[in-house]
Amino acid sequence: MNSPRRVVLLGSTGSIGTQTADVVRRNPGRFALVALSAGGSQPQLLARQASDFGVSTIGVPSDEAARALHEQLRAVGRSDVHLVVGPDASDRLAALDADVVLNAVAGAQGLRATIAALDAGRTVALANKESLIAGGSLVIDRARPGQLIPVDSEHSAIAQCLRGGTADEVRKLVITASGGPFRGRSRAEMADVTPVQALAHPTWNMGQLITTNSATLINKGLEMIEAHLLFGVAYDQIEVVVHPQSIVHSMVEFNDGATLAQASPPDMRLPIALALGWPDRVPDAVRPLDLTAAQTWQFDPLDVTAFPSVELAREAGRAGGLAPAVYNAANEAMVEQFHAGRIGFLDIVDTVGTILREWLSNRPLAADKAGTVEDVEAADDWARDRARTVVGIPTR
Repeated sequence: MNSPRRVVLLGSTGSIGTQTADVVRRNPGRFALVALSAGGSQPQLLARQASDFGVSTIGVPSDEAARALHEQLRAVGRSDVHLVVGPDASDRLAALDADVVLNAVAGAQGLRATIAALDAGRTVALANKESLIAGGSLVIDRARPGQLIPVDSEHSAIAQCLRGGTADEVRKLVITASGGPFRGRSRAEMADVTPVQALAHPTWNMGQLITTNSATLINKGLEMIEAHLLFGVAYDQIEVVVHPQSIVHSMVEFNDGATLAQASPPDMRLPIALALGWPDRVPDAVRPLDLTAAQTWQFDPLDVTAFPSVELAREAGRAGGLAPAVYNAANEAMVEQFHAGRIGFLDIVDTVGTILREWLSNRPLAADKAGTVEDVEAADDWARDRARTVVGIPTR
């Protein structure tokens, strides 16, 4: 019997992280967690994960987080765990000796960890789409064939469908969207949306940023950029359609008129398991669909007037260079301001558009390449500072 694949899990206490831990727990002979990192806000859960999986190394970003974690580790009898402490903790763990690094760090801060894992030759199971979107060519140019495996359900679906044909036979990628909690509403009907309403997703259970992105459909804009980068398909060959049941996770249309779709229950453990075991499937990762039960699958066009975020992402993606990093960072900052009660729901995407176009107007000849990590981080900082200025918060 082969040895279990050794997995480093970055962002272990978040939604994807805890579901990854569940996949590993259910497949003890196939996967083994060897290191964890987390932001430190849930030291009790992190200590319990260390105890449950026999993890020897944990990374946290600060001394304060390390003290809280050490206390919890002592309580579960795991004072022997080696702690890696500092803002670069996830980056350092990403280069550890392992078979797979699953990057579920939230937001663009996961970029350096993605690069560190790729440079160390690890297979990267990427749940942190923002690092790919912000890093662009910095990430893609480093990745060997088969080294970067998507965890997002949409891109996992596309990767599976692409097994049904050659690259030159692909006519179109079709990314499905649940439509979020405001599907069917007009722009005017979303003017008074509250943070609580924005977090009431009808299908998925996710963190604050991703759930809000699903409400604005920013997530579909980000996924379109990610699909372009992962699969090398032009932006005019990527389409978004609304599928509220979240059963068909995405599709590929081929040049003979055939369309292949990947369908499964809305359970992230399936794409997580596939990414950990890629290219092999993990038996019984989730319960399969019961196609003997009556059901209806609905597909609708995207309302680009009510939800302009996807076309805004297409604009950023076509501009290239650092524009996707600006799009992503401005959104992360505005989501934070929305949940702090400083702006309205519609202000999120409206302000992202204003900031992106300000960036592009000052840089009309955006380069195809992202430059350096420092260039990406500078663009990220600029976008976040502009977002703070818009809402009247002094910049750093």
